[in-house]
Formats: sequence, structure tokens, C-alpha cells
Amino acid sequence: MTLTGSRVAFLATDGFEDSELTSPWDAVTAEGASATLIAPDGGRITGKNGHEQSVDLTAAEATADQFDALVLPGGVVNADHLRMDAPSIALARAFFEQHKPVGVICHGAWILIEAGVVDGRTLTSYPSLQTDLRNAGASWVDEEVVVDQGLVSSRTPDDLPAFNAKLVEEIGEGPHAGQTA
Repeated sequence: MTLTGSRVAFLATDGFEDSELTSPWDAVTAEGASATLIAPDGGRITGKNGHEQSVDLTAAEATADQFDALVLPGGVVNADHLRMDAPSIALARAFFEQHKPVGVICHGAWILIEAGVVDGRTLTSYPSLQTDLRNAGASWVDEEVVVDQGLVSSRTPDDLPAFNAKLVEEIGEGPHAGQTA
């Protein structure tokens, strides 16, 4: 499947899980998509294992209208900081309001809880988030990748091959009517 012409937003900040940003980034760009790094602040962000990457847009500057899909890498520090940033939360929610595919891995699901978009959805995450997700109305399952109406979720970096394959597939399919806020 080709993603030529697709625009994929990656929302992250310092402390992201390096491979959960770089591996999906490589997967979507290898299929022809353009990728954009969005963060609460401009400049550069650094992953927990040292990967550095320049920020293309701040969360306050970015809109879901500019992109075809969103990816939320994990990492405890990254996800915890993003769930406290109002523009990041609003941006994530807007992708659901526009029925666009969203990929989330590991602790990234915290952002979706804050955005109020997991109620009634089935997803997976790092196991320590299962109570948070259930309390927010989600059905949590322990599987390497789960797809629910354009929402792709995975648990850890070990799941990246399955996550990347489904992410590319869902982006290629485009908007999903069941992907709602």
C-alpha cells in the first residue's frame, strides 16, 4: 500500500520512547507519506535513549486539517507531559472529530484519555495503563496490536512491526466514520 501524498503528524516531547517515534516514522515515510514532528515547544526534543529530532510545528500552531493521520509515541515522561498540555490534547481530539486515523503506542494512550476519546473503544497499551483506560470507558485488551475504527494501538516497542503494518493500512484507508470524539 502506498501513502504517497499522505501527511502524518507525530506528536511528542522530551522523554519519548525513541523507537516508538523513529520506527513508525520510517514505516510511513517508506510508503511515501510526509511526516511532521509536532511538540508543545519549538526547537528540538530528545528521547529517553538520546535520539534528538527537530520540531517542525508547535501543538498550538498545528491543526488536524493539515494532516491525514496522527501518531502518538509512548514514553512515560513524554506522555505525562503531553497530557498536561492543552494544545496537544486539543490537537489529538481534533483528529478524532475529523474521523482520521490515529496510532498510539505504550503510554501514549494517556493523551487520548485526557482528550476524552476512548470511551466505548477497544485498545491496548502498556499494561500499567489498563486501569486508567478502563476507568475512562475503554475496553482494554492485552494484544500486540488492536484496530478499532481507525484507532491503532500497541503495547511496547516489541510490537512495532505489527503496529507499523496496521498503521500504514489504516492511513491508506483514510477517514473512518467510527473514529469519533
